[in-house]
Amino acid sequence: MSEGFVVRGLRRVRKFLGNASGPQALEGKHLGRVRDLLSECAGGTGGEVSVRQRAALLCETYLHLNDEGRATFLRTIANEFGPDPQSVGQAHADYQAAIGTDRQWQAESALRNAMRSSRLRILTQFNALPQGVKFLVDLRADLLRFLHTDPALRPLDRELESRLSAWFDVGFLELQRITWNSPAALLEKLIQYEAVHEIRSWSDLKNRLDSDRRCYAFFHPRMPMEPLIFVEVALTDHLADNVQTLLDEQAPVFDAHQASTAIFYSISNTQPGLRGVSFGNFLLKRVVDDLKRDYPRLDSFATLSPLPTFRRWAEKTPEAWRTAFSDADLERIKRRVPPEMAPIADISDLVKLFSVDRWADDERLAHAMQNGLTRLAARYLLTASKGDQPYDPVARFHLGNGARIERLNYLADTSARGSQQSYGMMVNYVYDPDSIEENFEAFSRGGEIAAATAIRRSARD
Repeated sequence: MSEGFVVRGLRRVRKFLGNASGPQALEGKHLGRVRDLLSECAGGTGGEVSVRQRAALLCETYLHLNDEGRATFLRTIANEFGPDPQSVGQAHADYQAAIGTDRQWQAESALRNAMRSSRLRILTQFNALPQGVKFLVDLRADLLRFLHTDPALRPLDRELESRLSAWFDVGFLELQRITWNSPAALLEKLIQYEAVHEIRSWSDLKNRLDSDRRCYAFFHPRMPMEPLIFVEVALTDHLADNVQTLLDEQAPVFDAHQASTAIFYSISNTQPGLRGVSFGNFLLKRVVDDLKRDYPRLDSFATLSPLPTFRRWAEKTPEAWRTAFSDADLERIKRRVPPEMAPIADISDLVKLFSVDRWADDERLAHAMQNGLTRLAARYLLTASKGDQPYDPVARFHLGNGARIERLNYLADTSARGSQQSYGMMVNYVYDPDSIEENFEAFSRGGEIAAATAIRRSARD
């Protein structure tokens, strides 16, 4: 969590908490003081200067609390500053009685005001502080952690998510290109926040920012050095099928002006507190427009994406293996299992073999595995679901933005992470300008997944 203004007010906070040092719990008289300040915030007591000072002291105090203290702070706001049930009940009764009369719209306004939570006034005062936006984003990240054990925090989370969605409307965000000449502090955050393919060194980062690459990020004007989401792009002349090749620092630099294809190979959300606040689709649309302006020869926009929950799903769904791997596949694999590995008798042994990461090092064995694993991945993408949405979070994102599943790539990510997530499988999603809107409508209306014929055939075989 940001420490920007806590340092300036540290003496005030220590005095407020009784000169304690280090992260503190929140109890006794200190909790009483916080409750009083929150009540004053909710009531808007005092002039503008005192309102701001009180909000700043509360924020600084929160930053000085340990997890237990922060949970208590948030629980106090959630439980004690919601709408008053009696006022809401009376306002609702008055509204029902006023329907069809001249008093209806006044009664509706009164009902709306009665339902307005005091929590919103507190959050709005925090937001008005110089670093208040970042404070609230980080505060929600704490909320999300605590929700698992304290469901009573859910009303506060819903209200804060709603406020953040308004404050982070895409119309307020700025698209910036990140280059090797960007401030070092920003480049360090790019390394820190990369969530798809770890940036291993400064030379790795420089390679990702070379002339045949692009990196774009969305920023909020109140958080100018904090990227909210960023996308890394490779400019090439083909549909990329291997991430190690794509990220090879020794590979020659491609002439970007000859590029026909833009590959989005990493999209990373950076702020856990903005979960549920969606602006990734707008980022991609803006990036496509920017790229087409600079490189008119570009006619294909695609991803090289991970399947981050494929292995987890596969290990929990043994019946899917029985239909994905034919008897012929199983016999071929049996013949090619090297002596140092356990022999294969049936499908359950095959699942165990895939849990041994070194299977991919044996070229003959890996080749024997390919057909079955590709079928399994195709069925995962087309049929595995979580509620009424695809099981895979990356698939949910791209299909929800109108993309098409184009191609599965076997052993496209041979890193430890790639093996742990998806047995090395990756997928290309294609953004075809002529079909994006149609794909989006079909997916959002009835959950219909746009996929190339080869993907559907592989899932049926």
